[in-house]
This record gives sequence, C-alpha cells and structure tokens, in this order.
Amino acid sequence: MSSSESETENLSDMEQEDRANAYTESDDEVPKNGDDNDSGDGAEDSEKTVTWEEMGLIDTLCEACKALKWKAPSKIQREAIPLALQGKDVIGLAETGSGKTGAFALPILQALLENPQRYFAVVLTPTRELAYQISEQFEALGASIGVKCCVIVGGMDMVSQALQLARKPHIIIATPGRLVDHLENTKGFNLKAVKYLVMDEADRILNLDFEVELDKILKVLPRERRTFLFSATMTKKVKKLERASLKDPVKVEVSSKYQTVEKLLQYYVFIPAKF
Repeated sequence: MSSSESETENLSDMEQEDRANAYTESDDEVPKNGDDNDSGDGAEDSEKTVTWEEMGLIDTLCEACKALKWKAPSKIQREAIPLALQGKDVIGLAETGSGKTGAFALPILQALLENPQRYFAVVLTPTRELAYQISEQFEALGASIGVKCCVIVGGMDMVSQALQLARKPHIIIATPGRLVDHLENTKGFNLKAVKYLVMDEADRILNLDFEVELDKILKVLPRERRTFLFSATMTKKVKKLERASLKDPVKVEVSSKYQTVEKLLQYYVFIPAKF
C-alpha cells in the first residue's frame, strides 16, 4: 500500500466539512440539519402500526431493531424499506431524526446477507460527524452478522484509512472529498464491485460544492447497482443529481420543504445595535 503521497491531509476537504457544521440556509432553502439521531420508534405519526416482520425483513434484522428498542418502523422506514427490498432505487425526502439511516441500512444489510462480499456499499455524507453516526448504526444493526464498516473522512490520517480499506470492509461511509483522495492515491483501491450507493443529506453535500467529487465517484461505480438518495429538500441541484445517478427511482416524501425539525433546538440571541 503506497503511503508517501497520502500522509498529507486534504485541507480543502476539511474546510468544506467544517463549513457544514456552521451551515445556514441558502437560496435553495436547504434547512439547517443537526446530527442524525434515528429513533425508529414510529412516534412521529399516528398511522397504522406496521411491524418489522411485515415489511419483509429477516428475523435477524428484526431482532436487531428490537434490541435497539426500535418498537416499530418510522414513516420513512415504512415507505422506503419495502421498495428497497424490491430492488428499486429510492429517493427519500426526510429530515433529521426521522429514522432515515435505518431506512437504507436495513435493506443493505439484508442484501449483504443474501450476497456477502467486501466493498458492498458506499454511503456518502456531508460531514465527519454524520459519517461516524451512520457507521455506529450499521454496526449496531449488523452486529450479529459481523458487518465491518470503515469511515473515510477528512481530518484523519490517510495512511491509517488506507490500511482500513485494505482490510476490505463491507460498508464504506465517506465524505466525497476524502473518498476521491483515496480513489486517486491509494494503490489497489477501487469501487468496481460496489452493489449499493447511498447519498445521505444530498442537499447539504451539494451545497458544499462537492459536485466535481460526486461526478468522479459516479464515473467509477458500476452501472448495475442500487442507489438511494436521501435529502431534506428537493432543490434543483438534487434533481440534477437524481437524473445523473438513479435509475427509475421511486420517491417517498415524509418531510415538508419548509418544515422545522422538531428535535432541533433553536435559540434567540439579542445583540445591542452598536455591538
């Protein structure tokens, strides 16, 4: 594994990710998102309760959900999981805290059980923090089946990340900039066999000007794959990404474009006029 070039951190990737943490609404009206705290308890709506088993999940994953005290699927999970299990590309419009990580993690884990292989799925996220949260969800849900995850983000040592990639994990969770760094600089690393691509919080990814990196990633992924795109809003950039990356997708929508996330704490700060 060549490491001479990879020891230098990608500062532009770090700066872009740090901007995400101080992100404010843009002209595309992408709302501010916090950490993805997926509860999966189905408490945000009053529709008929559906069990994990009724959605087609295998017993192993149903038990994993119950072990995490996810009593019933959330709305986005009820809508997206059956479609994903049918092998469809899915666009999910859902805000933070809606259970969207489970909505894509569970179908991917079920497919992994049916067709085990390394480098099975790639999940793209806008920030380091979200990448680690998603990794924790995958590892918790897939603990009984031995799923191996790798987090590839800016601000971390490239050499140690390259060693993790050399162990060929099942799931790679990455920010676009750092993933491109490894595709271009880590010897022997490629995504030719990937079966699933997830773009989580796609509106935030695009708002950070990662379009060039996304284009590079899409070019090296196999066409015969399943793709899930999750976003809080459907902006023009997200629509363009949809056309470029998904095949006959089915859209599920459980969020309003201007809705404020209920779990987001907001504060007013009064500042003197002459401050």
